[in-house]
Amino acid sequence: MIIALIIFLITYALMLTFQQYRPWIALSSAAVFIVLGYLGLFTLTLPSALAAVDYNVLLMIGGTMGTVTLFIESRMPARLAELLITKVPNVKWAVTALALFAGVISAFVDNVATVLMVAPVGLAISKKLKISPVPVLISIAVSSNLQGAATLVGDTTSILLGGYADMNFLNFFWMLGKPGIFWGVELGALVSMFALLFLFRNEKQKVSAKVETEVTDLVPSYLMIGTVLFLICASFIPEPTEGIAATLYGLRSGLICLAICIIGVIYTCVRTGSGAIVKKVIQDLDRDTLLLLFGLFMVIEGITQAGVIDAIAQLFFRVAGESPFLLYTLIVFASVFLSAFIDNIPYVATMLPVVESISSMMGVEPYVFYFGLLTGATLGGNLTPIGASANIAAIGILRKNGEIVKVRDFLRIGIPFTMSAVLTGYIYIWLVWGI
Repeated sequence: MIIALIIFLITYALMLTFQQYRPWIALSSAAVFIVLGYLGLFTLTLPSALAAVDYNVLLMIGGTMGTVTLFIESRMPARLAELLITKVPNVKWAVTALALFAGVISAFVDNVATVLMVAPVGLAISKKLKISPVPVLISIAVSSNLQGAATLVGDTTSILLGGYADMNFLNFFWMLGKPGIFWGVELGALVSMFALLFLFRNEKQKVSAKVETEVTDLVPSYLMIGTVLFLICASFIPEPTEGIAATLYGLRSGLICLAICIIGVIYTCVRTGSGAIVKKVIQDLDRDTLLLLFGLFMVIEGITQAGVIDAIAQLFFRVAGESPFLLYTLIVFASVFLSAFIDNIPYVATMLPVVESISSMMGVEPYVFYFGLLTGATLGGNLTPIGASANIAAIGILRKNGEIVKVRDFLRIGIPFTMSAVLTGYIYIWLVWGI
């Protein structure tokens, strides 16, 4: 276990130091874990490593990237940027409003997909106002991560919780006669809005713009809306128990995003009488982000197989003893810290059965711990640039646009935003669901 932990820490240190090489660092680290697995240090093998990759997330990212390319080509982002600018008094409110807008979308769409949808608007606003797009896109990313915990379809971690605890879409709003986690997330969003207003307090430049951009095609916008609606509907599909149907069920969100992208590409080819859009979609595909996530899934599987995450989970119970409140507090804030460096998807998947087991030993309902885990793991990713897939996607977009994102640029926004939202959710969940 010590060897796995050392490799893991070195991997993340290198990724933080050499951001432009992060995909290759993650893939190299995954290869090291697999080799050591075959040498007998771990139980990890190539098939088990590949099986640990969340292909649903990768398909969702790839498919949404294609739809976003069509969305940008339609010029709708530029028009939305102009509409938003005309409604706010200055840059401070423009950035905050855009982050909240991203949050609302992310409550119903995976946070990475949200970043891919809203980032073009943020880039367009930054260009019009002649400000750096770095803090704008970071604000979009962290707000998307926050709201991803609000509903069943908002984030992969929410989907994991819903499946494990047998929760449906409406349970996130109201469950067992009590308000659900949705309302705690929204309270956190409200408090974090004031945090953003404070962070951008000096950006008081007046906003003056006209709505001049003409949208050339509304179909890509309909495709974006259709993505949201289909993802919501997919959450109500009953889960098959076995066979190809069970496999497709696990990939349903990714397949929806990919199918909508393909439909949009075919439509555009027919409308324009040209296949140029196919080349454009392939060129705009952020391969670095996909490769990075592919490698990280395998790295996390490596440390999971080595017992690193299980050891930490067992530590929770030894420290908490018989106190549900102390256990809840440990789960929330340990999850915040760990998710700043560990991808929250495999972490949540690993911790859910642990949380259930500990709550059973204590003789209490597990929901307060489930919600605490989801809150901490989802929001903790906002503490570092590599703590959440949405952050990685946003930084990838900035890099493609020639921007360099320094760690301190991210921390300046991520830390106050995260802590204000976490503390709000932490208090709400215990007051409503606590023992």
